[in-house]
Amino acid sequence: MSSHQQDPSVGDEELRPTQTEGYKVGEKKTVEEYAQLDANDESLARWKASLGIGAGEGGAGDPSKPKLALHSLSLVSASAPGGRVSINLEQGKEQLEALKKNPLTVKEGVDYQVSISFTVGSEVLSGLKYLHVVKRAGITVDKLEEMIGSYGPRAEPYEKRFAQEEAPSGMLARGGTNVVRSRVIDDDGTVYADWTWAFKIAKDWA
Repeated sequence: MSSHQQDPSVGDEELRPTQTEGYKVGEKKTVEEYAQLDANDESLARWKASLGIGAGEGGAGDPSKPKLALHSLSLVSASAPGGRVSINLEQGKEQLEALKKNPLTVKEGVDYQVSISFTVGSEVLSGLKYLHVVKRAGITVDKLEEMIGSYGPRAEPYEKRFAQEEAPSGMLARGGTNVVRSRVIDDDGTVYADWTWAFKIAKDWA
C-alpha cells in the first residue's frame, strides 16, 4: 500500500507527530552517499551496517519501487487465533475503503500489540513514525505515536511491533465500532501512507 486513504473525520492536526525541542532534521542522502560516508567512524559504520549499507555497496535501492510499501497491519496477541488478526493493506482501493465497514474483532481485556509489515524500496528512510487516532461515535478515545526507526532498501519485508496495549472491556466497550486513522510519516513531515480501518470489542475473538 502506497496510496492515501483518508478519513475526513480525523483532522490532520491530530496526526501531527510530537516535535522534540532542539531536534534538527538531518540531511537526506542516497544509498550511494551513505555508503561513501566516513569509513573510519565505527559508530557510523555500525549504523550503516544495520541498514544493509557498506562502503562501496551503493546502488542497493531500486528506483522503480516505491520508497515505502505497506503490506499489512496486525493486532498481535497470544490469545488470538494464530497469534494475530490482520488487515491486508495491498488490497485495491474499493477493498480498503470497506475496512471501516468490516472491523477487526478484538477480545475484551486482552493484551495486544499493533504491528506493521512494510518494504523499503528505493532509498534509506530515516526517522519513520507510526501514528493513529481512534474515534468512537466521532469522539477521540485514544492516540498512538510510535517510532518505527530508520531502514535501508531490501527485498524482504520488515516487521515493526509497537508497545503493548490492553483492550478495553465491559458492556460499554462492546457497544460500538472504533474507527482508526493511521499514518506513517518521517521526521521531515513526509507522509508515506494514510489510511482508515476499524475494530470492535467483543467477548471473544471472531
